[in-house]
Amino acid sequence: MEPFVWKHAPIPHFTIPAWEALNPLLSVGFTTKSGGQSKGPYQSMNVALHVKDNEFDVIANRKKLASSIGFPFEAWTSADQVHGNHVEVITMEQRGRGRLQQSDAISKTDGLLTNIPDILLVSFYADCVPLYFLDPKKMVVGLAHAGWKGTVLKIGEKMIEQMKYSFGSSPMDIKVAIGPAISQCCYEVNNQVVEPLQDSIQHVPLGAIKDKNNGHFDLDLKKINEQILIDAGIERRNIELSTWCTSCHPSFFYSHRRDRGVSGRMASWIGLRKDE
Repeated sequence: MEPFVWKHAPIPHFTIPAWEALNPLLSVGFTTKSGGQSKGPYQSMNVALHVKDNEFDVIANRKKLASSIGFPFEAWTSADQVHGNHVEVITMEQRGRGRLQQSDAISKTDGLLTNIPDILLVSFYADCVPLYFLDPKKMVVGLAHAGWKGTVLKIGEKMIEQMKYSFGSSPMDIKVAIGPAISQCCYEVNNQVVEPLQDSIQHVPLGAIKDKNNGHFDLDLKKINEQILIDAGIERRNIELSTWCTSCHPSFFYSHRRDRGVSGRMASWIGLRKDE
């Protein structure tokens, strides 16, 4: 069953009901193209400041999203994503970084973790794989941005290691969701991508790299990230895997590949609301 469920109002988005049922203070989801005020190729719910959209529109979109999911805009915290594997544990001193300007974002970071309520972790996508992390016992939440480079660098494994080190999390307790991203049907790559993946990944899942016998391959980056998580100790039953393809559904999603590099970005988010 598809774990990411569509919600229409007030801002159209996908959420993970199975996770939100675990804690009424938890908010987790993934935006779509709809519900904002951006224009042109960024129409309408672009939430990224780094894609040459009008900054006023982007910030207005961000404020709409935060309000619709029950967070003050001051809680919005995001990073300068560089397709790496650095993981940052977010403190109250870093709360709100990156919400108003890209230069203020958490520097050179693709993984965010916190156990502090009223911090809204947010990252940005237009084909790369969003990874969501939840330790319901320690109440730790996190996000990771896994493009093919981050996958080679095993950012999912790095997140698990950081959760163990910083919060005492057990991999047996950690839940992970793999969100909407470009799927194998639309993701053709060459040896410059495949060879580093094969060198890095201990167990490449059967069928995740389909050789087209012309120097090109169809790649299932979601399944490869799932295997990295399993190798890191996450139980398969604790992994939610979305079937949504960002390239196949232009009415729902931006796609960097489909739109030839000129597009907005969706947001993944996770956070614990303050207990009033």
